[in-house]
Amino acid sequence: MFFLPDNEKINYMGRIEFSDPKAPVFYFAGSQILFDFSGTSLKIKLNNHTVWGEVSLGAIIDGEMIKVQLQAENNDKDMTLTVAENLAAGKHTAVIYKKHAGNQFFVFKGIEADGLLEKPELPSFKVEAYGDSVCAGEVIEAADYVGKCDPEGHNSRYDNVWNSFVMQTARNLGGQIHNICQGGIALFNGTGYFHSPDYIGLETTYDKLCYFPEGGELTPWDFKRYIPDLVIIAIGQNDKHNGITDSDDIDIADPAYREKWKTAYKKFVLDLNEKYGSPKFVLTTTVLMHDAEWDKAIDEIKDELNAAGVKAYHNLFTRNGTATPGHPRLAEHNEMAEELTAFIRKNVL
Repeated sequence: MFFLPDNEKINYMGRIEFSDPKAPVFYFAGSQILFDFSGTSLKIKLNNHTVWGEVSLGAIIDGEMIKVQLQAENNDKDMTLTVAENLAAGKHTAVIYKKHAGNQFFVFKGIEADGLLEKPELPSFKVEAYGDSVCAGEVIEAADYVGKCDPEGHNSRYDNVWNSFVMQTARNLGGQIHNICQGGIALFNGTGYFHSPDYIGLETTYDKLCYFPEGGELTPWDFKRYIPDLVIIAIGQNDKHNGITDSDDIDIADPAYREKWKTAYKKFVLDLNEKYGSPKFVLTTTVLMHDAEWDKAIDEIKDELNAAGVKAYHNLFTRNGTATPGHPRLAEHNEMAEELTAFIRKNVL
């Protein structure tokens, strides 16, 4: 049988475009389709658009991770993908998720299965994360490169948001998550590495649904649709890159720039604080190598936000900014998730 996306037995998690309930659009990595089904096979109908890279669709079927390759030659075509087959008869659980960030988006068109069962419930505890490629799980599966630079020409084939440290942390806390992440992003437009040569910053994307031009017109997000209890912010690792001269020459130790960056960071947090009714904020970077001066600036931001009545906390990992010159791999994400979960349980919740 074929089931449309607006079926009452399907649930969703993430910042998803529902202007057409029968054709929701997935822009953000980690956005999910959740359902239980009966039968011995599962197929998903969607229309994918790959901007660049080797991308795939993520799935968790009965707790087992499955990768479904998406071919660029099928861009903008409706296609039916086999996700699972030769399953035992009976009940099965499914999570279909967007593995990649802004180098791909897709329109979900429906499910083929014998039947849909009771709608899965989402956790009541809500987490939101804002971050860069580490939050997006980029190059996480390059297992032979732990503690090393990224493999040349990886072209997104090792990306998988599912086990990024923020996704793991949300699950550890028993929560759902909206993961507003994008590789290369910095706070300001014109800095960082996202969307060269017209670099787009978090100041533009944080309040968007469609947040990159290849997805169409940039559209605003309705913050009333999701009110998190906890907001994790993990930026500051791409902000040294000056998009104007295309060099890593932004110095956060420069007093004038430091004040400018801190002011914008605080403005961002204060806006979310007002929209969400005073949630708790965890400010962090990651174990990816970077200048510790950015973390010192974030600690100052935390103190200044606290003074303004915001519930802000600053997390530093044991190997913060020192563990790897390349993207963290799964082992390092596991390490960060364990530490961040413990920090939140001890100091925040």
